[in-house]
Amino acid sequence: METEETIRTRRSVHQYSDEPLDDETLTELFDRTRRAPSSFNLQPWEFLVVRDDDNLAELQEIANGQEHVTDAAAVVVVLGNLDPAAHAAEVFTDWAEKGYLPNQEEADGLTQHVESWREQDTSENRLWTAKSASLAAMTMMTAAWDMGIASCPMGGFDGDALTETYGTDGYEPVMLVALGYPAEDADDLEREQKSRRSVEEITHFESFEA
Repeated sequence: METEETIRTRRSVHQYSDEPLDDETLTELFDRTRRAPSSFNLQPWEFLVVRDDDNLAELQEIANGQEHVTDAAAVVVVLGNLDPAAHAAEVFTDWAEKGYLPNQEEADGLTQHVESWREQDTSENRLWTAKSASLAAMTMMTAAWDMGIASCPMGGFDGDALTETYGTDGYEPVMLVALGYPAEDADDLEREQKSRRSVEEITHFESFEA
């Protein structure tokens, strides 16, 4: 699928076929997803894939009973690492080795700088990791549609219950994403696409007026 077509035709889908998503397909999807940009290329994301029927039923309760949680072939829990420096040393060493930094000393200095972020207020790190994890989630949904896989992002869930259920302390539960091949008669694909605000309305040049 061409990039423009993928962007223009992707939409949130709530009705899925019974066709499963196998490991090979998901591996390809996440290989594309990991190409997403992130602050300092720190890639503070993890993806928990839920496919088992019992686990999906449990996740549905956490997600306020949303039906497409159990209708989908899989639901991905997008998690953001609350430790900014979790991968800093390896990331910046890679920068030095590939010439993005002049030497390892510079890489070590950047690592120390990012490690200082650990002292920030938790809310700042929650926002920081959510920004990068959201970029990855959007990349995943676009890549999925390019592969013929529909998706639906979900923000309506109990984050505390999710953390308790899956033991994801230290990670911000950013969103859930339902994945699956769309049903042949999926309403979301048959109906005219929902309206989008115009370019003129949302774009501001040089100055801003609400």
